[in-house]
Amino acid sequence: MSVTKGESRRKYGTVTELGHVVYYVKNLETSLKFYHEAVGLKVSGKIFNGRAALLTGGRTHHELLLIQVGEATGPLAGKRIGLYHVGWKIGESLQELRQARDSILEQGYQIDGLSDHTVSQSIYLRDPDGNEVELFVDNPAFDWKSDTSWMEAPVKPLAL
Repeated sequence: MSVTKGESRRKYGTVTELGHVVYYVKNLETSLKFYHEAVGLKVSGKIFNGRAALLTGGRTHHELLLIQVGEATGPLAGKRIGLYHVGWKIGESLQELRQARDSILEQGYQIDGLSDHTVSQSIYLRDPDGNEVELFVDNPAFDWKSDTSWMEAPVKPLAL
């Protein structure tokens, strides 16, 4: 079966957005601190007798669920099958991305990279368990709905 752009063979409702992501974490409090300080999410509640926390950016009851599992093998490094990273839109302008960069560095978190994807600009960093996190803003000058040329554009270094 070949699937083309815009085609769906489902027999149920239309998917409109990604609901949430769930991570198993070694230390809940360390991960909560990171996702609050570096990403900007707010805790909406704790569950499972305090071993898990729901975080939100305000769009829904939770966009991220963290479940503490203690010591365990973390994400594999390098080329592999599985989750690569999770991207969070953090604003509408490069100025907001600069503010995020400055805040991340002031709080002592390390930035792995900065990229210009033509359609968006991004900061990449790792959470306390080694999961890659992308913080991005869309390029307001680029109309991705009608211009797909960004898909063939090379990823460029971003100077903030």
